[in-house]
Amino acid sequence: MKRGKRYKEAAKNIDRQKLYEPKEALELVKSAASAKFDETVEVHIRTGCDGRHADQQVRGAVVLPNGTGRSVKVLVFAKGQKLDEAQANGADHVGGEELIPKIQNEGWLDFDVVVATPDMMGVVGRLGKVLGPKGLMPNPKAGTVTMDVAKAIKDIKAGKVEYRLDKSNIIHVPVGKVSFTSEKLQENFDALLSAIIKARPSSVKGQFLRSISVSSTMGPGVKITPNLQ
Repeated sequence: MKRGKRYKEAAKNIDRQKLYEPKEALELVKSAASAKFDETVEVHIRTGCDGRHADQQVRGAVVLPNGTGRSVKVLVFAKGQKLDEAQANGADHVGGEELIPKIQNEGWLDFDVVVATPDMMGVVGRLGKVLGPKGLMPNPKAGTVTMDVAKAIKDIKAGKVEYRLDKSNIIHVPVGKVSFTSEKLQENFDALLSAIIKARPSSVKGQFLRSISVSSTMGPGVKITPNLQ
């Protein structure tokens, strides 16, 4: 892959063979960020799981203590009183079956997270082919299928992030922006790592966290010692 001049310059200060402590790694990511926008800081965790087995799936959510630094648009599928509750608690969009053709046929996707009450999942399930590939399907493990829509919206707006294995058994999660202080980034990193370690499937043998790295949107990756588990 061809890298730009800024990327190469930033990478000079990073030893690609070294495993850094989280604090130093996050400071390096901050100093290496050179884009003209406030880059997102992401954590990438390669696990010892085999996601082809149902008992080795890792999926959940955690509220980052310092948020993610981005505003999140929430769509809530509900009806009756829960619809009013969603509106009263800051949902950006609320509705029911009438939203299906808008999403399916018109390609409307002006939202980042979808929350649904359990009684609406039959309706939302029809959007599986649209929302599924984008990671937007509500899920009980992520707390996005719930009757407590007020809490779900509050947590998401406060900085709740979802973590899950991709096809390569790697977890990718944003933990803030490069404009955050190193301390705030580390607090978010620690909260995420703690949640993922607790979510370790009992069927996974050997080392659970194989490798950890952090990077900004446009910057080089910095490896972190995985001996934090």
